[in-house]
Formats: sequence, C-alpha cells, structure tokens
Amino acid sequence: MAKKVQKKLPRRKEEFTYHGYKIDELRELSLQDLLPVMPSYARRKVNRGWTIGEEKLLSDIREGRSRIRTHQRDMIILPEMIGRELEIYNGKDFIRVELQPESVFHYLGEFALTRRRVSHGSAGIGATRSSKFVPLK
Repeated sequence: MAKKVQKKLPRRKEEFTYHGYKIDELRELSLQDLLPVMPSYARRKVNRGWTIGEEKLLSDIREGRSRIRTHQRDMIILPEMIGRELEIYNGKDFIRVELQPESVFHYLGEFALTRRRVSHGSAGIGATRSSKFVPLK
C-alpha cells in the first residue's frame, strides 16, 4: 500500500511566533502555563482531560518513538509535537504528516482529509439519451 505524503509548508524567513511566544518558549511552558495562551476549544479539551488513546499517543511522542501511527484525529497538536512525523488514519490509509509550527493547537484530523475530490467520468451504460452525449474534444 503506497503511503501518501503531505506537502511541507514553505519555510518562513522569520521565526514563527504564536501570540508573541517562539516555538521553543512554548515547549518550555508547562501545560498549566500554556492554558492562557491556547484558544478556548483547545483549553476546554485539555481541562476535560485526555482519553486513554490520547495519553498513549503523548507517551509515544515523549519517548521519542520513530514511527507513530494513530487514529486520534481529535487530538490537539501541542508544542512538544512540532517537528515530529506522525501517520494519521483517514478512514482508509495512514497519511504521513510532518507537524509544522503553524499547526500548533489545531487538530490532527485537519491534516489527514477523509474525503477525496470528485472527478466525474463520462456517462456509462444505462444513462439517459441526453447524458450519453460526450463531445469529441
């Protein structure tokens, strides 16, 4: 099964900041110090607590495992995850995604799309007379 690789975001000339904090400064903050910086949806999710699957994913990242595959599409991307490469399940395949600084506090599922773009072909057997007409050019 072929692996799909997401395109990397273009590198910025200046260093990425989030609300005035550089990514290294965000990594040094504890989770409680990070809460006021987070958007409300991420703050609410952290306050409610991690699920068992999310705790396992965080422990795998903290251990430094080389290949991490996950179904946890609703996991918030924390600053400690930046720079890691994860494989996120989209319902059919695992999509390889490198987490960039711009993706801080987004969901993992935003980077592994579940629906494909539709490209319709020509009319097939059983089509009506009017829809069978396909121009030659």
